[in-house]
Amino acid sequence: MRKTELLIPAGSLEVLKTAVVYGADAVYIGGEAFSLRAKAKNFSNEDIREGIRFAHSRGVKVYITANILAHNADLAGAETYFQELGAMEPDALIISDPGIFDIARRVLPQVDIHISTQANNTNYGTYQFWWRQGAKRVVSARELSLEEIRQIREHIPAEMEIESFIHGAMCISYSGRCLLSNFLAGRDANQGSCSHPCRWNYAVVEETRPGEYMPVYENERGTFIFNSKDLCMIEHVPEMIEAGIDSFKIEGRMKTALYVAAVARTYRKAIDDYQRDPAEYRKNLEWYKEEIGKCTTREFTTGFYFGKPTEEAQIYRNSTYIRNYTYLGTVEQTDEAGRCLLEQKNKFSVGETIEVMKPDGQNLSVQVRGIWNEAGEAQESAPHARQMIWVDLGCELQQYDILRRREP
Repeated sequence: MRKTELLIPAGSLEVLKTAVVYGADAVYIGGEAFSLRAKAKNFSNEDIREGIRFAHSRGVKVYITANILAHNADLAGAETYFQELGAMEPDALIISDPGIFDIARRVLPQVDIHISTQANNTNYGTYQFWWRQGAKRVVSARELSLEEIRQIREHIPAEMEIESFIHGAMCISYSGRCLLSNFLAGRDANQGSCSHPCRWNYAVVEETRPGEYMPVYENERGTFIFNSKDLCMIEHVPEMIEAGIDSFKIEGRMKTALYVAAVARTYRKAIDDYQRDPAEYRKNLEWYKEEIGKCTTREFTTGFYFGKPTEEAQIYRNSTYIRNYTYLGTVEQTDEAGRCLLEQKNKFSVGETIEVMKPDGQNLSVQVRGIWNEAGEAQESAPHARQMIWVDLGCELQQYDILRRREP
């Protein structure tokens, strides 16, 4: 059985540390340039250094995305950027553009290169081509079935790695190459500035009747005609492993620490359970599904893995997320009195029952006994976003424990 890597996204240094603590084998991040998530917080060079140091100290790899589809004006800057990254010792670069690939190979010959899903990697010939160029890994196109991935594995070198998405949002356009955002909002999805028009509500306007909006109906169920369900393969980890996939990739570099922790912890346990004892994996399936359901998600689909998606892979009613839990904060330190310090993310109050989520899989139901500001003054609630507060929950806590509240 090939070793299976769990690859987790991080849009900030806080989320990177969460991903590492909650079970990632590797984390992928974007710097301030050449990344396809311009709206994410992204990492300054100082944050990249700290993130790599933190991850490497715990045996976790860090991959840096440079996966824009480059224009002429991007090339000189890419060379400078890669020279800066070289001193930070990333484990790999994720690239889609052949011109950017060529620069990276020349400037950073010691760093592995992974070919992004943006490069439309749909057949074993493409994998063989990139292997000859010096790429170590290729990310499969989302449009591939598991059977097609098995065939790719049979036709490429054993030491070449396949990375495939296992969880997260699906893009309406082929391998993520989308022109809708550029056309409708002037923001180029292939340069990292996608405005996500696939989630918008559409209507038809007839040319001679401007201002008269006629709804777009699909089987009378709604108007969100491009709005895909989210990918979730937690019930199909065995099939993913058996297809010969080396790295299971979670989508979501704009997600919160709570989302990243919940997804990483659940898939970590599922992978480990199956590789240790398939019967253990089957026994825990309901727990995995319950935990994944606590994330902020849309409805779920298995994407293209078991054949072409039908109309059931779309959401027609709305573009909103299902949010069962609210993120309250992550423990940064504790004191001798048993209190914990955290940066408050959402309001909660003394007397409330909340949940502590621990990296080892435990979920503790606790009551908020007290809240104090940094000056030591008691307060009944934590109403101000990003306020640093001390909290007494009546139990022993550790750094990186996460506080969340179940919503009615």
